[in-house]
Amino acid sequence: MMKYLQKLGKSLMLPVACLPICGILMGVGYALSPAAMQGGDIVGFGPIVGFFLIKAGGALIDNMSWLFAIGVAVGMSDDHEGTAGLAGLVSWLVITTLLSSGTVAVLVGGEADPAFGKIQNQFIGIISGIIGSSCYNKFKGTRLPDALAFFSGKRFVSIATAVVSIIAAAILFFIWPVVYGALVAVGVGIVGLGAVGAAIYTFLNRLLIPTGLHHALNSVFWFDAAGINDLGNFWAGEVLNGAGGHAGMYMSGFFPSMMFGIPAAALAIVHSAKPEKKKEAAGLVGAAALCAFVCGVTEPFEFAFMFLAPALYLIYAILYGVITFITVSLGFSAGFSFSAGLTDLIFSSQLPAANNTFLILPLGLGAAIVFYFVFRFAIKAFDLKTPGREDDSEDETKIVLANDDFTTMAAIILEGLGGKENVTSVDNCITRLRLEIRDYTAVDEKKIKSAGISGVIRPSKTAVQVIIGPKVQFVADEFKKLM
Repeated sequence: MMKYLQKLGKSLMLPVACLPICGILMGVGYALSPAAMQGGDIVGFGPIVGFFLIKAGGALIDNMSWLFAIGVAVGMSDDHEGTAGLAGLVSWLVITTLLSSGTVAVLVGGEADPAFGKIQNQFIGIISGIIGSSCYNKFKGTRLPDALAFFSGKRFVSIATAVVSIIAAAILFFIWPVVYGALVAVGVGIVGLGAVGAAIYTFLNRLLIPTGLHHALNSVFWFDAAGINDLGNFWAGEVLNGAGGHAGMYMSGFFPSMMFGIPAAALAIVHSAKPEKKKEAAGLVGAAALCAFVCGVTEPFEFAFMFLAPALYLIYAILYGVITFITVSLGFSAGFSFSAGLTDLIFSSQLPAANNTFLILPLGLGAAIVFYFVFRFAIKAFDLKTPGREDDSEDETKIVLANDDFTTMAAIILEGLGGKENVTSVDNCITRLRLEIRDYTAVDEKKIKSAGISGVIRPSKTAVQVIIGPKVQFVADEFKKLM
């Protein structure tokens, strides 16, 4: 199970790598165009440029869920094939369309449950990616009758994915609103607990990020689902929220953790990385830390380790709760309309409900110290596989063949496979020759390896994969000629 989660975590690196630049663009954009956040007309060259940057950054941030669908599908597929990415997108489109508020309203003959208004989230994206990759791995070699031969092989993958996604949507139709409603009930139950309630909410908010169900809690505290409307009242100039608490109390605790805690945790991850992987880790979490500080975009950092080290993510969520309790108890109050970064802190500090915003420096310093040492200790003590500490695996794209006589190499491989009579299909991916065979007992692995290749994998009795490296296409071409 842990290996599966780590593979899932690695597959998220591709879409996550797209996000930091988006957060930076949005932070700069809001700085140039505050009216885009605070309301009012966007007039003048600077504000228009800022608005342009905001939209450019939001293009990916707002569509993160289907980026995850494609990235997870490609990363979890056997050979990282683009067909799997298409299957992931097919799954996401089917599920989110079938469970959209408009579709559900027609199905139930009335108003759709509010839960379906939040169906386009990261969790659904990840589920879609898993469905797409699973269907690709299972059905990529499917053979149909001659009349339907056009739809055989990889073309069949999207068809199978659509069918499986319909079934998944039918299951989620019943499960999603129940889970969403339960979380809303939990949120309502902790209202009125003061700093303790704010801490519990912040902890649950972070804990639910991977599933997208944090929106259920947000609707209770930030908006008007239960009459609290903490965010709306804060920006409307009110000092109190709808529950009688100080406006901003359910937002304030995020600022120290996002602005200072995340950069410190990122530093701990870099310091804990293997020496040869420190630069790689710094490139990934460093840019994510900058995003969190400037504009409170935390997903690039969180998705970089939450599946690689789920235990550490639990600790991360707990730290948010602790920092929030301290922040609210000391009377620090600030709000956001986007997220808890420097940009929102500057804009919100002038509003009536803002209070003791100067405390961000000592609170931030304290958060940084706690996040750094807790992360550093946990990573080392429990040998957690954070970025830069993943288990080493051979990079097949860097394999160097023993020789470049591709014709001889192909002939030896074919002989080791039992001759062309024993081979039923030939294909290749980026680094591997992928073959289907009739009789597995006729395969001589030692003979195949004598061709100077890197290795042989036999995933089933009818499949053989020969690891060749980036020159696989040349070997495959010669192999097909011999066939």
